[in-house]
Amino acid sequence: MKNIYEVRLANKIKSTIIVVLFFLFVLISVYFISQALGIYLGYKPGGFGFLGLALIVSGISTFISYYFSDKIVLGISGARLATNKEDKLFMSVAENLCIGAGLPKPKLYIIEDSAPNAFATGRDHKHSVICITTGLSDKLTRTELEGVIAHELTHVKNLDIRLMSIVSVMVGLIALLGDWFFRISWHGRSRDNDDKNQLGAVILILGIIFAILSPIIAKLIQLAISRRREFMADAGSVEITRQPDGLISALKKISSDTEALEAANKATAHLYIVSPFKSNTLGQERTVNKLANLFNTHPPIAERIATLQKMS
Repeated sequence: MKNIYEVRLANKIKSTIIVVLFFLFVLISVYFISQALGIYLGYKPGGFGFLGLALIVSGISTFISYYFSDKIVLGISGARLATNKEDKLFMSVAENLCIGAGLPKPKLYIIEDSAPNAFATGRDHKHSVICITTGLSDKLTRTELEGVIAHELTHVKNLDIRLMSIVSVMVGLIALLGDWFFRISWHGRSRDNDDKNQLGAVILILGIIFAILSPIIAKLIQLAISRRREFMADAGSVEITRQPDGLISALKKISSDTEALEAANKATAHLYIVSPFKSNTLGQERTVNKLANLFNTHPPIAERIATLQKMS
């Protein structure tokens, strides 16, 4: 049996390694793709080519997502502000857990949907949101609900939403540069340049390779980071509530519920505690192989439960 601190430390180390490797990969990919763009258009190797323009575009998108992501997500989800009259249990649980965790209470929102689920969003501790569905409060016991809300509070505490916003921008930056490279090479021809040499040819080839493979690899790493943060939030939930059985039971109920969450889409699916998309049958879900799991936004429920049971 591992205590919650050992599990949290192990998850934190693994997550940090993945994040560091991801940023190194992004820097290398962006460098070679931007260099290849410059060489293709007839410029000498060196400098950062189109990187400046790409950074401006990604910077604007970062600003918008950083300051308005919560409003955008809540608007897409059709969420309403929680009230003491209609959502007394949710309000009470959130307030008590915030006091115990030493966190300011996030804004609380409700999605009118019978499918049980929840997510957190926002940019920092003072500008955070926790949103649950009516199905979650109706179908879960108070102990189970505490486990879920504590999980989402851990996302807020760890600033996971900010991290994933930054990671999303980095993935978008690679995709943007790769798209520019192929559009320019498809619609135009390379300028003649006497300065093209073996170094330039090598960089051009590397740029093509990175333009093809980098968006795919970056997306896989992004999903790996997202899955690792879920393990950390599970451990954080146990640290706050001291009741792993509550979250275990909640995960079982949410994942076994057959109702799909209509308010969710591919852009918001990674935010939820459990994937809001449901397989047609339980058998199909069990036959998903490890390769397919690489493209999932969430770690398998069985792995999350097994990790939590080690803390029981």
